[in-house]
Amino acid sequence: MNAIPAPGAALRPEDIDTLAFDKQGGLLPAIVQDPTGAVRMLGYMNREALRETFKRARVVFYSRSRGCLWEKGETSGHTLEFLAARTDCDRDALLLTARPLGPVCHLGSSGCFGEPSAPLAFLSQLEAVIAGRIAERPEGSYTARLYAQGVNRMAQKVGEEGLEVALAAVSESDAKLIGEGADLLYHLTLLLKSRGLSLERVAEELRARHASKG
Repeated sequence: MNAIPAPGAALRPEDIDTLAFDKQGGLLPAIVQDPTGAVRMLGYMNREALRETFKRARVVFYSRSRGCLWEKGETSGHTLEFLAARTDCDRDALLLTARPLGPVCHLGSSGCFGEPSAPLAFLSQLEAVIAGRIAERPEGSYTARLYAQGVNRMAQKVGEEGLEVALAAVSESDAKLIGEGADLLYHLTLLLKSRGLSLERVAEELRARHASKG
């Protein structure tokens, strides 16, 4: 028999039957946060929805109004890339971490509770916007055009922007340095995306380095 994971530990598919679905009438509330920790939406899951979420690597909910499963973004294309799930101490609520691929709210905002107030939370939204530009290739999109030019060109732009950041740091105003830093961060995000990577992976590397130094 598998041990029951502690509260806060990542859930596995084999842990699904240890959750308190029966106490909650077969459904558990599922809060969705992005990799920055910003809360994006609330949905409900039954056992099957959670199993499908693990299987598809995309978030699947149970629709109480329609009485069936529904994958977030199945009509809009703005899916939630599933990363991890945790449960609370009573095992009757879920906290999902997911990477949004476009706006989460049906009204067009990045989340159903409005736009995240923490500035750093926008970085996750930026990744979603970039992913949308790459997928949809809208006419006139700088992101789509640069992506189409390939990794060498994107890498060149990161190098150029890095140099501009360094020059701004020694001879320009704070506002200019911030602007150049924003350009660099945008181009780095795009370059990482072209390799199937994310800013979250960079943050994880920084955290691991910090932890290794005790």
